[in-house]
Amino acid sequence: MALTETKVKSAKSKDQAYKLADEKGMYVFVTPSGGKLWRLDYRFEGKRKTLALGGYPDVSLGQARDKRDEARKSLAAGIDPGFVKQVQKGTRGVQLANGFEVTARRWHQNNTDSWTESYAEKTIRLLERDVFPWIGSRPVADLGAPEFLVMARRIEKRGHVDTAHRAIQLSGQIMRFAVAEGLVLRDPTVDLRGALKPVQSTHMLSVTDPVRVGDILRMFDAFSGTFQVQCALKLAPLVFTRPGELRKAKWAHINLDEALWSIPAEEMKMREPHLVPLSEQSISILKDLEPYSGHLEHVFPGQRDPKRPMSDAAVNAAMRRLGIDTQNELTGHGFRAMARTILHERLGYDPEVIEQQLAHRAPGPLGAAYARAKFIDKRTEMMQAWADYLDQLKAAKA
Repeated sequence: MALTETKVKSAKSKDQAYKLADEKGMYVFVTPSGGKLWRLDYRFEGKRKTLALGGYPDVSLGQARDKRDEARKSLAAGIDPGFVKQVQKGTRGVQLANGFEVTARRWHQNNTDSWTESYAEKTIRLLERDVFPWIGSRPVADLGAPEFLVMARRIEKRGHVDTAHRAIQLSGQIMRFAVAEGLVLRDPTVDLRGALKPVQSTHMLSVTDPVRVGDILRMFDAFSGTFQVQCALKLAPLVFTRPGELRKAKWAHINLDEALWSIPAEEMKMREPHLVPLSEQSISILKDLEPYSGHLEHVFPGQRDPKRPMSDAAVNAAMRRLGIDTQNELTGHGFRAMARTILHERLGYDPEVIEQQLAHRAPGPLGAAYARAKFIDKRTEMMQAWADYLDQLKAAKA
């Protein structure tokens, strides 16, 4: 029930502090000394936070609600109301409209719908950890190439060269967003090309030796852990999708009769729909799984919460349990490189067909609907040939 001025005024102190709830997360916090403090509990980017709205009677119930509503407007715009309060107090030294951090958060909010949840989370975490502490409080119009370079070199000195490049890349996207908003005339990060140490290219760990591939497949068949993880291990090399796409697979997107897995755009890294033809072997694994999870949304439900997908660490953890070195030999992502190499070098498939199945090709002039079905007949043939070849490797014990 909502508070009234009379109820707040008549609230008495107790030995222990207590709360009197109002509405929409706001309450008055009554201290043992008789203080009455307005507070608002809210969540921002998954974290629980509390905002102080002032003390009664200096701030009336109506004024506290006005402050609460302003804070909720900030939240709706993707801005932490606690940060707004710091700005208004002058503790961050910027104007709300043109500070780099506030501009970056607007940019982030503007793009979230077109990103995967994990990518959006990783992006804001990098900015919060490595960028905002150094330049977040600066107006974007005051930032030039030297400021961005100093920020990036702090990261570089820690040995995280790739992260330093990523910080500059993200900063450039934010500054171009600021250009579009009319806050600056140009993106100064373009002047930093070549200023950082080059990133040492690395290849995703994989296995392409047929004998070792056979060994690993037999290990998967003998895995004694949970049934769903074993099925994920066995299905991963057959479909060679990205690990996140596999673990988030939903029954609604799989047609066992047509032997086709249709992954929607929002669950793909490149945000374009993708088709995965399912081999007879893949269908067999999925049919084994159907009694286990077919009544749920996810093909591979989480152990603790079946309404969520399996943990992103489950496959790699199972591989380590089997004695596979996920630091130096193979990861869950490595099945893609395995398939790319073997399909071309040993089975003779056209690289363009393989890349299409890997979802590496951007949509052509006919759009995403055309791209998702491109070479579909050849890809269907290839996926069955790939599954048959893996069966041969598994059967050919050295």
